[in-house]
Amino acid sequence: MNDLRLGVIGLGVRGDLADLAHRPGAGSRVVACCDVDPKALSGVSDRFGPGVETTTDHRELLSAGLDGVLVLTPDHTHERIALDFLSGRVPVFLEKPMAITTAGCDRLLAAAQAAGTRLYVGHNMRHMPVVKAMRRLIDAGAIGQVKAIWCRHFVGHGGDFYFKDWHADRRNTTGLLLQKGAHDLDVIHWLAGGYSRLVTGMGGLVVYGDIQSRRDRTGERMTDWLAPELNWPPLQQRDLNPVVDVEDLSMMQMRLDNGVFASYQQCHFTPDYWRNYTVIGTEGRIENFGDAGDVTIKIWNRRSDYHADADDSVQLQAAPGSHGGADPRLIEEFLDFVRRGGTTVTSPVAAREAVAAGYAATQSLRSGGLPVEIPPPDPAVAAYFDNGQR
Repeated sequence: MNDLRLGVIGLGVRGDLADLAHRPGAGSRVVACCDVDPKALSGVSDRFGPGVETTTDHRELLSAGLDGVLVLTPDHTHERIALDFLSGRVPVFLEKPMAITTAGCDRLLAAAQAAGTRLYVGHNMRHMPVVKAMRRLIDAGAIGQVKAIWCRHFVGHGGDFYFKDWHADRRNTTGLLLQKGAHDLDVIHWLAGGYSRLVTGMGGLVVYGDIQSRRDRTGERMTDWLAPELNWPPLQQRDLNPVVDVEDLSMMQMRLDNGVFASYQQCHFTPDYWRNYTVIGTEGRIENFGDAGDVTIKIWNRRSDYHADADDSVQLQAAPGSHGGADPRLIEEFLDFVRRGGTTVTSPVAAREAVAAGYAATQSLRSGGLPVEIPPPDPAVAAYFDNGQR
């Protein structure tokens, strides 16, 4: 089996996915890298071997004979870069969120279908053991028919992760309810078996907006400043991005197309960092404690007062690899998809629906909580992707 020739666009925080995809002699190798920062390209020979092509302009790689490309750049650049490679018939791995507007997602779906180019979106949480286990339990009828889902996301390192660089500027993300929430919204949709069609949102910039210490970090990476032990409590943060206009506290309500109701809450100044899903059905409730590492899933399905030990539980041990073992599985699926096509656990249509929910909720939040309806994608486009992009 010849190695797939892969290109990597963006060598920032998610550049670690490129290391997982670089398997010389075992099916795939990185042969070209692009980053707008020349410093990021200086170590690619040591990282991926001699002879790797480098450039600061992704368009120069359109004629590099690539079998696939990983687009790992900031959110607002996803659409333009992916459109170029899709039109050039180069299969694309696109880091989530696939775009920062619903219209942008629809343009990407249409372009992939028109060119017949394979598009894969990196919603790695569908490969996280805790999410897969909850999905299996729900599908097996452990709590009956799903009627409601609540998700609380405690983003304990939010100040360091999202308020010191481009994430803090809504021009680059729309907002963190979309940027950070896209993962959770996709999981909510997956566990519920439906997509949001009506949403409302509320929230604000309630902590980090009070911090006046700002600094331009152009050319820096998150690893240059990340020091959680020095930045607690949150008002101790310093040197935030010059522009900070995204919310650090947000919540949204959703009505899905299958009648399920859901809520999502996100806070970027909690002391702990994890997410909790509560799924309520006609015959019980399921809830996770921990989302990576060692995890416990608890099920309550008999009438009683609260009992912490639950009626049943599932213990999950830590899986090897980043993001609870999800990233290696994500890359494995993408590489197989490039070779064979077909349906995958992740879904470009589902990725669009996660963005659409977060985008609409952000519109609602910024208009005083007014309800916003979400239009479904074109049925023909959705069918094309549901059938495995054949």
